[in-house]
Amino acid sequence: MSKRVLITGAAGFLGSHLCDRFIKEGYQVVGMDNLITGSLRNIEHLFKLKEFEFYHHDVSKFVHVPGDIDYILHFASPASPIDYLKIPIQTLKVGSLGTHNLLGLARAKNARMLIASTSEVYGDPSVHPQPEEYWGNVNPVGPRGVYDEAKRFQEAITMAYHTFHGLETRIVRIFNTYGPRMRLNDGRVLPAFIGQALRGEDLTAFGDGSQTRSFCYVDDLVEGIYRLLLSDYAQPVNIGNPDEITIREFAEEILKLTGANQKIIFQELPQDDPKQRQPDITKAKEILGWEPKVSRAEGLKITYEYFKSLPDKELKHKEFDAYNK
Repeated sequence: MSKRVLITGAAGFLGSHLCDRFIKEGYQVVGMDNLITGSLRNIEHLFKLKEFEFYHHDVSKFVHVPGDIDYILHFASPASPIDYLKIPIQTLKVGSLGTHNLLGLARAKNARMLIASTSEVYGDPSVHPQPEEYWGNVNPVGPRGVYDEAKRFQEAITMAYHTFHGLETRIVRIFNTYGPRMRLNDGRVLPAFIGQALRGEDLTAFGDGSQTRSFCYVDDLVEGIYRLLLSDYAQPVNIGNPDEITIREFAEEILKLTGANQKIIFQELPQDDPKQRQPDITKAKEILGWEPKVSRAEGLKITYEYFKSLPDKELKHKEFDAYNK
């Protein structure tokens, strides 16, 4: 009999790709999402499959799923500044109450649980690149604190369930990821730049554009998550692409990719914006045998074609965030 996996945040960017992967691997997939930031469009192709079922539910409230569950992947959370600044309380609740509810469910079902943590637990890092042993430099009461501290608490309670209850848990720290099904207007740097280029607008960068990010294509990330879930390693693992680039250079890449002739304009750097972000993936290489395979040029081309295929009404919706996350 095939194993059964619960994926929260299933209608989101990463959650939907994970649903696809686990169905491809022969699992029965239970998707769960309250659709605050997710979209059913991301998983509508799965509804006809007998291997897939969906619960419209907020995991911050008590979670009940009938039947056996072998694995839980907790990916329910706003993940872009435009979202978590708009719904800060829900962001804190899904990281705390939601994680607690799902850990309880995992314990009741004797399931292994993997949580989606983030490079944001490192804050504005004073260590570069960031290894898992780095404890971070986070402002708990700054504008980003609602997301950063929700994820840090999520890691803490997950590890507590592992050590106190003996629950099988896994923690993935996700660095900047991109690909099809990202929301064009979610405020993160890649869709923001592509959206502006497609609309014929100047690209908006923050600070002097010297801050860095490292972009991982979604298929590579999903492969790393899949390997981590099935591994025997309970400590946090960075999954991301260490190919670091400045925001200014990245904007220039987007202009070249899209053939746009706009310029790059600069605005004031927001509070607590990380100056650099690059994963140390030594652990992922050694423990999981994982490293990214898709080049940024290849991944950006696929992602650009996806955004170009979106309806005009989405392209014209210009809700934009002040972060370049």
